[in-house]
Amino acid sequence: MTTFDYKKLKSGTDIRGVAVQTAEHDVELTDKAVYDLTGGFCAFLLSRGVKQGERVAVGHDSRISAERIKAQVISALRDFGFFALDCGLASTPAMFMTTVDFGCSAAVQITASHHPFDRNGLKFFTVRGGVDSGDLDTIIENAAHLPAPNAERGGFDTADYMSVYAARLRRMICEEVNAKDFEHPLSGFHIIVDAGNGVGGFYASQVLSPLGADISGSQFLEPDGMFPNHAPNPENKDAMASVSAATTTAHADLGVIFDTDVDRASCVDKTGKEINRNRLVALASIIALEGNAGGTIVTDSVTSTGLTDFINQTLGGVHYRFRRGYRNVINKQMELNAAGVNCPLAIETSGHAAFRDNYYLDDGAYLITKIIIKTAQMEREGKALESLISALRDPAEATELRLKILCENFKAYGNSVIAQIEQCAENRTDWRLADDNREGVRVFLDAPACRGWFLLRLSVHDPIMPLNIESDTAGGVKAIARQLLEVLQSCAQLDLSVMRAFLND
Repeated sequence: MTTFDYKKLKSGTDIRGVAVQTAEHDVELTDKAVYDLTGGFCAFLLSRGVKQGERVAVGHDSRISAERIKAQVISALRDFGFFALDCGLASTPAMFMTTVDFGCSAAVQITASHHPFDRNGLKFFTVRGGVDSGDLDTIIENAAHLPAPNAERGGFDTADYMSVYAARLRRMICEEVNAKDFEHPLSGFHIIVDAGNGVGGFYASQVLSPLGADISGSQFLEPDGMFPNHAPNPENKDAMASVSAATTTAHADLGVIFDTDVDRASCVDKTGKEINRNRLVALASIIALEGNAGGTIVTDSVTSTGLTDFINQTLGGVHYRFRRGYRNVINKQMELNAAGVNCPLAIETSGHAAFRDNYYLDDGAYLITKIIIKTAQMEREGKALESLISALRDPAEATELRLKILCENFKAYGNSVIAQIEQCAENRTDWRLADDNREGVRVFLDAPACRGWFLLRLSVHDPIMPLNIESDTAGGVKAIARQLLEVLQSCAQLDLSVMRAFLND
């Protein structure tokens, strides 16, 4: 039995931990940990009917610890009798797609998404998609009690799957744009790509450029696991400012940005205005609802009131606001479709977007491909892409504050705080509980000085209560925060210093 608790490496449905020794942190993803956890995945696959000798693809992002970790992943796969297919530098969605295009029985991606250079992790896929939280618990339990391998050592080969994956995206654009010059449907378009020194540089060189697009001015396409330019994260303000500046400087038609492993993306229009968060959800919803009139769009819980109005009223769809976490929204999407509800899209404001027609896979490159197709179609009509979301009402103000819970049993305490807010809202005439509270408590306020809402929820893993506030009136966010602070004063185990600092700023 291992002396290290591998449960500490669980992050939602992924394995994540420190992979590079620093002055601040010791290595958690040791060679033994990686080997054991991969072995745990092997045991999981065998228990699900996957046979020894079947192929399992392995890929990685640009992190400096990737090669060390990959060696252990491949060693464990082979020791437990599987055929390891080394796909090298690859996006996370591409690793799942090896089960479609290469007939692999499973896949492992080595990535820690947008996290710092010293972190890394493992994402496990079967032919049904990424493993769920319960599956990962089983894998971790297997790893902690890993038996010695008892199989003929499996084979090994290398493969360039990213070329196959890029060709799939090129084919989509050619067929759906259907330009006169079929093979070069993006001729005349200038598109900037910011890969943040992650994996996404392939999109410029292997997808856009061969189709005739001008990609000059694209930046940070070279893989560099130290991420020297900005965080590879479409939610990062500096990253978005960087791609916005690159797009306007180059006078490009569109700018796109990926996170490290390309399961998330965002974009900016020709003026440099960001199309992310609610605006990205709105644009993706337009695309998803084509041919799916009245369809349901599943999002995370922090989406705006303006987005709900846009989906429900402007697009004629149904906005189903669910919980944070990309697996949560995807699983809900799959559940709704299984129940006969037409649900073509699940999307988080973070940029995770899963289209039903793409195997329910959250894939940033697929999302951007759909947006580029729509851009080309709009250009043919003499219209700008951004005009599609002109009716989306943006809030006047919005903010997120993170309140720390100071006691050990933070989940129970956080739930008691939520219950207290619910009770308060029921007793006040100026507060109104949302009718779709599926995570935490969402309350609407309709007073002229603070027309808007707040959402207080409990973090899944940490002793934190994220607080989102949105207002349709200037000064409304602070007005809402003041009202809520009065109610929270009695919560002695909730650190309210961040709220006070915000109000005093």
